[in-house]
Amino acid sequence: MNKKVSTAKIKQLADELGFLSVGISKAQFMEPEARRLEEWLYSGHHGKMTYMENHFDKRVDPTKLVPGAKSVVSLAYNYYNPTTQKDPESPKISMYAFGEDYHKVVKNKLFDFVSRIEETIGAVHGRCFVDSAPVLERDWAKRSGLGWVGKHTLLLSKKKGSFFFLAELIIDLELEYDHPESDHCGSCTRCIDACPTDAISPNGYILDATRCISYLTIELKDELPTEFQDQMENWMFGCDICQEVCPWNRFSAEHQEEAFTPDKELMSMKKKEWIEITEDTFDRLFKKSAVTRTKYNGLKRNIKFLDLTS
Repeated sequence: MNKKVSTAKIKQLADELGFLSVGISKAQFMEPEARRLEEWLYSGHHGKMTYMENHFDKRVDPTKLVPGAKSVVSLAYNYYNPTTQKDPESPKISMYAFGEDYHKVVKNKLFDFVSRIEETIGAVHGRCFVDSAPVLERDWAKRSGLGWVGKHTLLLSKKKGSFFFLAELIIDLELEYDHPESDHCGSCTRCIDACPTDAISPNGYILDATRCISYLTIELKDELPTEFQDQMENWMFGCDICQEVCPWNRFSAEHQEEAFTPDKELMSMKKKEWIEITEDTFDRLFKKSAVTRTKYNGLKRNIKFLDLTS
């Protein structure tokens, strides 16, 4: 099967499996991205995420991560959900964590994707990734034409917004490659202006993770810095502010993934119930959720920091 036909088949299969979009780029060393990552790390913007310093060579060259790799197939999987928590005073959870852990849900989709590719095209060797290895997912998605990197540093699509997960297949199959999309942020600064902790640089495109609410409530394991005491905007896990204000997200459509349907009890919990949450309740509510990353004590720390009892 020639490259053109193989490429068309792969994109058709991705669409049939419910992926929001798919693009393909050549597996090669990422020189400009390597320089930017090095500068970002040198500036200390990664904070306590020391794992970002590890495997630098593999992070910027997929052929070192997957020997024999020729193509990076980038995929987007929708998680947009217009449903909100019922109590407006309840501490907030980022939309991506409403349902089951995306790592497992999307990874299973990828395994199915690979099986169908092999049934259709033939044996393919490579690896699947969903935010779980030294892979520059956003940059590969950009190279593959899925969108551009917005001023908030997330991937943006003119037709689909930014409420989607990214995933990759790095495989030994040579395919036809897509081209990056141009930047469409223009003079807009809504994400920069809306960020309560000034995590986004004044000109955009650089994120200081040590000031980002998502980093503070999920990645940081120490006590939360007191300088952010009144700037958390009631977020206890993650933050969606820069996406909520982005004009391109008016094109986001509700996801069709049953596993991402939020638990009714979770969405109905009142402020008082969150303040008094027990470990048993935490385990029940978040048994299959990405919220387990912060653990019970981490979530309690975040809730206490919000000073919800005042």
